[in-house]
Amino acid sequence: MHVRTLTGGLAAACLMSLALAGGQAAATPQAQNAPAAARVLIYDAGGSAEFRSAVDRGAAIWNESVDTVELRPAAAGQRANIRVLADNGWPRALPTTLGSGTVYIGRQAVDQGYDTVRISAHELGHILGLPDRKPGPCSSLMSGSSAGTACTNPYPNSAEKAEVEGNFDGALVGRTPAERAEVIVD
Repeated sequence: MHVRTLTGGLAAACLMSLALAGGQAAATPQAQNAPAAARVLIYDAGGSAEFRSAVDRGAAIWNESVDTVELRPAAAGQRANIRVLADNGWPRALPTTLGSGTVYIGRQAVDQGYDTVRISAHELGHILGLPDRKPGPCSSLMSGSSAGTACTNPYPNSAEKAEVEGNFDGALVGRTPAERAEVIVD
């Protein structure tokens, strides 16, 4: 069963129920076609040390690239979906659900010459539901380290953007990676 068919059927059933109960229900064509509001994800880069500006730039790149999700820095005392930390290991992301998890900006890759903004955008891409695509060209953000230290491209390509847009269209938000694999979206 397709998610869109299911939600469309539920909406129609709700409208019919309201009409039968004597209430008024009307949907304007503009409201039906209006884009959904972006899902706001809060990130806490307080533990990212010297990589703070790279993390903020990586988040800004995703905000420029997609419409269905927006990454915002945490205000003081605000609970974050994404925690970003600096450590001495290799960069990595540990997603818990779509849009949540921990990112490590590892100094090992930085010491080897990899670009900090590319690392940040790449690891945030994992939190947004993208897998590694290695080996790959520099034009693919999710090719990660396989593109080499000369690659400084921090931007997702059109396929990566489209995948994130699809991940956050409402059907998959808040699901674990295994649960997302079970949902069919056309």
